[in-house]
Amino acid sequence: MSEIENKAENGSTESAGECTTGDTKDDKGLGLGVIFFIVAFIVCFLSGTLLFPKLLYSKKEQPFNFDHELHVGEAGDCDACHSLRDDGSFTGIPKLETCLDCHSEEPMGETDDEAIFTQEYVVKEKEVPWLVYSRQPDCVYFSHAAHLLGKDEMDCASCHGPIGESTSSRPYEENRLTGYSRDIWGKNIFGIKKNSWDSMKMDDCAECHKEKNDQKGYCFQCHK
Repeated sequence: MSEIENKAENGSTESAGECTTGDTKDDKGLGLGVIFFIVAFIVCFLSGTLLFPKLLYSKKEQPFNFDHELHVGEAGDCDACHSLRDDGSFTGIPKLETCLDCHSEEPMGETDDEAIFTQEYVVKEKEVPWLVYSRQPDCVYFSHAAHLLGKDEMDCASCHGPIGESTSSRPYEENRLTGYSRDIWGKNIFGIKKNSWDSMKMDDCAECHKEKNDQKGYCFQCHK
């Protein structure tokens, strides 16, 4: 074999070796890239689902603990405290005057919570600054009369859950950006819900309207 042919053969062998080595390096780089992507995705996913909600919402405690179960047992159904006026408008959170219809006998303050209520609000004639879990944005108009009366009468629990069975006031979670309650969006950051009361978004209202009235409703019904 001539010298020229030997050089050509050796050159081909070296080139093949270089290609094989390069392919191996490329495979390793690709594999590391895939692993890095998967790890980064998992970290971002967990941060978004676990850490982000803690940063987005601040927790506030109610002025004092309120035992709904106790009051339902004493006063009766929800409308004993949360009623409709003669003109159909909703009274909302009871005023101090309503509370004093029952909390008027002396002495008051048998429990720590009632003592706070008496000393801080009854004696000082101040309204209790309750934090309303279900308060809607200012651009939303909601008629309780339309949902509580008529052929499509709804139960309070459909939107508010079994709150009448609660014995303590849970913390109020406020969105740091919008100022709205977390109850509007719901506990699940992806908007997934198991119960009708898990969230109070526009889509939830439209879904209910579609189920009951076979149409999602019109913009002016909720946005005046």
